[in-house]
Amino acid sequence: MNFVMILLMIIGGAVGIITSLYILISLPAIIIWKIYRKFRYGYPLTR
Repeated sequence: MNFVMILLMIIGGAVGIITSLYILISLPAIIIWKIYRKFRYGYPLTR
């Protein structure tokens, strides 16, 4: 394999890992934040 193809595979893999970690962390954080606001301020969960 040539160097450019290996470099593209490394960059693509890193981008996939970063986006997966972002979703893994942000989705539960948003749900917890919405539940907190529901009990603290009485906001609806859908806002």
